[in-house]
Amino acid sequence: MPFAQVHHRAVHYQWADHGQPHTLVFINSLGTDLRIWDEVVQRLGTSVNMLRYDKRGHGLSEGTPASQLATGTMDAFTDDLIGLLDVLGIDRCIPVGLSVGGRIALVLADKQPERVERLILCDTAHIIGTLQSWDERIRAVQTLGLEQLSGQVMERWFTPDFGQHNASTVAIFRRMLMACAPADYIRCCEAVRDADLTEQARRIGHPTRCIVGTGDVATPPALVRQLADLITGADYHELEGSGHLPCVDNPARLTTLIADFLHD
Repeated sequence: MPFAQVHHRAVHYQWADHGQPHTLVFINSLGTDLRIWDEVVQRLGTSVNMLRYDKRGHGLSEGTPASQLATGTMDAFTDDLIGLLDVLGIDRCIPVGLSVGGRIALVLADKQPERVERLILCDTAHIIGTLQSWDERIRAVQTLGLEQLSGQVMERWFTPDFGQHNASTVAIFRRMLMACAPADYIRCCEAVRDADLTEQARRIGHPTRCIVGTGDVATPPALVRQLADLITGADYHELEGSGHLPCVDNPARLTTLIADFLHD
């Protein structure tokens, strides 16, 4: 089980070097870990090199000590990824970011454009939510805890139809959410709340593919379309019936969109 020391914290990752010319770096959403990409990775097989990792305080990655806690920023979460890429010697990659992971991908492309070959942005946007909505969520985590909020979060991740027919899968993801370190979950909320990435999106010069589920209530299609319109030359695709986690509820179609983009 591989771990890397990044900024004095243990980061859990999975690195599959298949000797291919392209390297995908999968970046998870808030409250999830690298397992969300399992079915996509399985379908891609050995056709591309792939890196997955858990953000700080998520999955098996070490959280931030209480003595070092500060307001979360997109730069801090992006620097964690940059540090991991440095440790592994990955000089060039294609970030595949979901939700907050897509925002990390955007900041990476803006900070180190030479490191990014192209971008795949899933169910994400330059602005997600409002100051009030994020403050309310942070207060709820502080007072109620993630377990009490998990039902509401599942309703934002999955469509009612998926939840009705895949109760066991939803239960797995509820446990995944509850395993997060609350302090680092809050830091991630703060990072999303405080960062307007409109200008970063406008500066992107990389080939970019934006993807969204038509049933996503967290980052609705209209919002993801706005992001695509900000990025010069970006294309836009909707996954019919998918929610906020298409890698879970429609991995076959998402894998096709990823694989096709590698060769466009």
